[in-house]
Amino acid sequence: APAWLRRLCGQLLSQRLLRPGGVQAVVRGILEGTDGAAGAEAAALDWRKCDAVGKILAACPQQCLSLEDYYRQVCPQILDLLHIQDKVTARQFQRVATTTLLTMAREQPELAERHLLQPLLAPLRRCSEAAELALEDLTAGAMLVTEAELGSCVEDLLKVYVVGNDSSSLLLGSLQSVLGVVFSLYSFAKQNVSYLRSPCQDILLWFLEKAEREQSLAVLEGLARLSSHVPTLHPQCQLRVGSEGGAAVVVGETISDEDEALYQKISLEQCHVESLVELLSHCQKSGLAGDFFIHCLKELTQVAAEDEEAPNPAVEPAGSLLELEQYQARQGRKLLVLQLVAALCEGVSDTVFTDIVQVQEFLAAVLHRACAHPARGPGAAAEAQTLAMAMGLVAAVLGGAAQLKSSDFVVLKRLVPLLEELSRTYPEPLTQELASDLCIAICTHGACSPGTVGAAADGVLGRKPGTGAQSPAGVPGTAPSPSSHGHGSPSAHRDRSKEHSTGREPGASGAPAAPRADSLAPAGLQELLVSAYDPQPPSRAAALRRLASLVTQRDLEALRLQEKLLQVFLENVQHEDAFVYLSAIQGIALLSSEYPERILPVLLAQYECPAWGTEDAMAAVTRMKLGEVLMRVTWALGDMVFQHREPLIRAFLRGARDPDSALRASSLSNLGELCQHLGFQLGSIIQEVTCCVTAIARTDPEAEVRRAAVHVVVLLLRGLSEKVTEVLRDVLRDLYRLLKHVVSAERDAATVLHAQLALEELDTAMRRVLFPPQTLEKKIVVLP
Repeated sequence: APAWLRRLCGQLLSQRLLRPGGVQAVVRGILEGTDGAAGAEAAALDWRKCDAVGKILAACPQQCLSLEDYYRQVCPQILDLLHIQDKVTARQFQRVATTTLLTMAREQPELAERHLLQPLLAPLRRCSEAAELALEDLTAGAMLVTEAELGSCVEDLLKVYVVGNDSSSLLLGSLQSVLGVVFSLYSFAKQNVSYLRSPCQDILLWFLEKAEREQSLAVLEGLARLSSHVPTLHPQCQLRVGSEGGAAVVVGETISDEDEALYQKISLEQCHVESLVELLSHCQKSGLAGDFFIHCLKELTQVAAEDEEAPNPAVEPAGSLLELEQYQARQGRKLLVLQLVAALCEGVSDTVFTDIVQVQEFLAAVLHRACAHPARGPGAAAEAQTLAMAMGLVAAVLGGAAQLKSSDFVVLKRLVPLLEELSRTYPEPLTQELASDLCIAICTHGACSPGTVGAAADGVLGRKPGTGAQSPAGVPGTAPSPSSHGHGSPSAHRDRSKEHSTGREPGASGAPAAPRADSLAPAGLQELLVSAYDPQPPSRAAALRRLASLVTQRDLEALRLQEKLLQVFLENVQHEDAFVYLSAIQGIALLSSEYPERILPVLLAQYECPAWGTEDAMAAVTRMKLGEVLMRVTWALGDMVFQHREPLIRAFLRGARDPDSALRASSLSNLGELCQHLGFQLGSIIQEVTCCVTAIARTDPEAEVRRAAVHVVVLLLRGLSEKVTEVLRDVLRDLYRLLKHVVSAERDAATVLHAQLALEELDTAMRRVLFPPQTLEKKIVVLP
């Protein structure tokens, strides 16, 4: 177009733009004829037009006297574009408004902050903790932010920040000032039925994803009320449910009853913690949840150190009122950190760490706490167990040294100073030895790995006999414990290291081993048997593991007393400490795999009818532990389990009819594992299994038992694979009808899921039978 025409059009456009309602008129005029039609080309053209309109609105015309005056006239109209109700044009107008706002924020941040962002965030800032409002002058119940205003503000934030997706410092900083109020609204919406929950969650997650990691951690700390980085909802403001599914902010009433006020405060804090954990459950892939978990652990250590150093003014008569208030604030902070750590452990601990750096930081926090505050007092057992798990995790990471890179060992070497300090200062000598061995393994990049490291790794990974690399001491699957390397004297430690360096496993051959030079004398074995009843769980567990090691090594004196060893292991199965009864289970499994004809009948008799005079609940727990022993024996025997098939299945079928629901579910789970392992060797006994599973899945009152019954069918189909039609030809129709009945009539979602999985397994197997894969064969025919 000629220059005079462009100049004249620009003047007319600017004059119309500066009139009342001019922004909407200009946008309608330019976008006329584009209705957001489908198709890639139409969408691209629509986007380009919206972007061009946004740039036009962001540019100040020459006819305007000042930039400030232009922003004052245009910005309110731009914000009004976000509230267009016509669904046909709303998307385009909102896109224009978002593009214009982001362009203005980049080009004129100060003016955009004053005329766009502040009015946009005004409803949330009005009820913020940082608001300078004389709320005392307002009566209780006075409306501060209406439901329509609050809902419109949250929707505008979603359109501008999340949909616009511009992570500039200006936008992040402005949004951070109201994140505390948005989080309070999110927590309130979680407890009630409100459409605001999803947009508030999207806003919070967008900020945590786009901000720098340090800024995100500081915001999370503020949302957890551990700092003042984020202004929260004003203490005199309350959120109330709106009539349209939203929320409104009103001035709260002062509670005169102290007990009621305390209850309200505790309930609100609990709700905020649960909401924060729910929010972090969506941030695990990015690693933010793991970083914040480590930050809380470090905070817990720091708070505990301050609490030990600071005197208690409540018991000192010379303490001032200010010191008492500071002490109460520290105690409240400590309780809040403990509550937050507990909630994080319960909510996001399964997949909280995403890389080895986070694992190293977590371990460093635990080890630093153990160095600064050794386990003592009432919580000594819990502290020792936490330290044992941490050191076992280090050993488990080192157990995969073949997959670790040199950069991973550089990260792990940051733990060496803490482990060296533990090896010098920790009061438990067994923990000192394990810490020293871990230092050796890390510094040598896993080339020299003492026996204690392998034992600790097996305990954490829960390895079963025959399923993974055994520890050098010959005791796979030992429980994680500070004493997981046994009574280990220096000579025994050297023997284990020698065995590891030669790469041999004791007792690997089928023939009985020759008498060993280091076999225990009868007095030494008797001492171990006495230690198996030690009141201290670590000593008892170490003795049990040492006895299991002797069984694996085929020690002559231990084999002579195998009945006595079995009795010791069975009695320790009833112990309440996890380290003890897991060690006992491991010992029974090793003993049974070595001598199944002698040990299995005793175990089956105990499983079907316990001989101990305990309560029913305790007897059920013991029987479930024995079921775990029987399954470990099954895995260890491999194909040789066929000759013990009938007594095992009979015992599990009887357990499936026990009055205790947990035992019924455990028996069915064991039955499924056994059927999957037997596969083609089930034979005619499949009729009994099918009848039992069908009756339980249809009639049992407990959902977990019905779930276990359907899971048996899943494992059965998975174990048989292509042999389904041959082995199950007589009961296949009954199983199919059972699964269809569960899918259509079952109320428990997990049970329905198991049934759907079983139907998928059955569908896959039948497709393989009916439609075998086509194979190309090359044939050479000699013609006569």
